[in-house]
Amino acid sequence: MRVIISGGGTGGHIYPALAIAQGLKQRLPEVEILYVGSDSGMESTIVPREGLDYKSVNVSGIDRSSMLKASQSLVKFPRSFFQAWDIIKSFQPDILVGTGGYASFPVVLAGTFFACKTIIHEQNAVLGLANRNLVKRVNYTLLTFAEAAKDLNAKNVKITGLPVRKEFLLVNSQEARAKMGISPEIFTLLVFGGSRGALSINRAMLNAAERFQDDNIQVIWITGEANYEECKREIENKLKSDRKMRLQILPYLDDMENALAVADLAVCRAGASTLCELAMMGLPAILIPYPYAAENHQEKNARALVEKNSADIIIDEFLDGDTLYKRIEYLRTNKSRLKDMSENIRKEARPNALKDIVDIILS
Repeated sequence: MRVIISGGGTGGHIYPALAIAQGLKQRLPEVEILYVGSDSGMESTIVPREGLDYKSVNVSGIDRSSMLKASQSLVKFPRSFFQAWDIIKSFQPDILVGTGGYASFPVVLAGTFFACKTIIHEQNAVLGLANRNLVKRVNYTLLTFAEAAKDLNAKNVKITGLPVRKEFLLVNSQEARAKMGISPEIFTLLVFGGSRGALSINRAMLNAAERFQDDNIQVIWITGEANYEECKREIENKLKSDRKMRLQILPYLDDMENALAVADLAVCRAGASTLCELAMMGLPAILIPYPYAAENHQEKNARALVEKNSADIIIDEFLDGDTLYKRIEYLRTNKSRLKDMSENIRKEARPNALKDIVDIILS
């Protein structure tokens, strides 16, 4: 079997694609996989490191900040389409899988003109621009959120969930506590904004942490590498040396599964991968959607969980230290509410997502 996988622009499109590639190789060792992405996106460096064959097309995301910049992106499309056409014609895949992002659009669209079966996977609660324009043409549309199926005019739709790294399925909370130096007797708050951090979350947390310093609470705060030194310096100036709060402030954490496994509450963005990892752990969260996400998809992801009493939400525009402190304190002291959120978000977990996706591809 020969498979082309395409997806890129952000990690939210790349890592599900890599998980699918790994799942296929485990189930069918002889499968031949070619990853097709952009020539300048994150995937052009991440994917080859994973040992996958890689080819690129010259395409870039649509910059919506001006008509001129958007036009410059659109001008590239015909060329990228025919580049994808030549790659598909040469490789002759049996299956073509797209996980969204601007890099996948010309590849999947070209694939629909060939005899291969085409499949797209949508990570968010609302279809992105690429997938929205492909849904009527492909053979299968796989979704993470059931909400994305509303008014969807597609041939075959399956709610599969989103593949998460196997480490999230295997993590042991007791071992994670020992590794991170976390006491099981003390409430633990986890704050993070993604691999690059989130400036608005960090600013609010500087104020909230100062107000928590006399409380019996453990805080794991992952600032992002760009903001780490400034946040560390500011928080050291704000906190007393004899504070009761236990604080771990980190620039980045490779094994995020350990942090999620020891936490009682998270404060974070609302990207699809993050939400699926929270669900896998049954970890309640105060979600602060990234306000500039395409199609405002992070807010839609968050509201899909809020409507199910699985999470809380603060819109980034209204985020400040006082609001964040009060919301954390309310949940920290309201154990029944926290328990309900934990049980409800765990219902959203789909631990068999990768298996179900691979089953559909191999069928």
